[in-house]
Amino acid sequence: MEAFSDGVLAVAITLLVLDLHVSAAEPESLATQLQRGWPSFAAYAVSFFVIGVVWINHHGLVGLIARVDRRLLFFNLLLLFFVSTIPFTTSTLAEYLYPSHGSSTTVAVLLYGVSTEGMAVSFTLMLWHMTRAGLTKRPVTRQQANRAVLRFGLGTLLYPVVTLVGVFSAPTMLLLYAALTTYYVLEQTPIVDNAV
Repeated sequence: MEAFSDGVLAVAITLLVLDLHVSAAEPESLATQLQRGWPSFAAYAVSFFVIGVVWINHHGLVGLIARVDRRLLFFNLLLLFFVSTIPFTTSTLAEYLYPSHGSSTTVAVLLYGVSTEGMAVSFTLMLWHMTRAGLTKRPVTRQQANRAVLRFGLGTLLYPVVTLVGVFSAPTMLLLYAALTTYYVLEQTPIVDNAV
């Protein structure tokens, strides 16, 4: 499970860079092209760390597992489904980040929001199932499991709020996604701490 997931995550994080472009054939200077292309670079940076943190936290969860069952594999597959959409939703968001695109900006924001919410729900389902089905290396009490799922699953509640902010200001949404990614860099549930 981990090897397959690592492969998907590696491909997804690599595909992000393919949407960054500059050209010597353009009449504008390189500095102007870089300045004009800030939406692509900003979306790339946020999405790179989103996928990177997914990879690190996935490693932490897998480190807790004593055995894998069919349901956990499907929850993991669901996570990978949403991770693999990130390159597409990132390039779409970068293309339509400017409010001048009207309703297309809203659609791009919602697409990105669906990807991130899907990842958050999938991760939460994985952790919930691991603790409930006794798949962890050490027994986890119901109280520990509930606390871990609540803290780790915070994104399932906050990603839709951040996406709603994006409907009004897509650049602000990117900043908030960066902040949430930082939370997941710093936040480790007690059961995850002992696995890494």
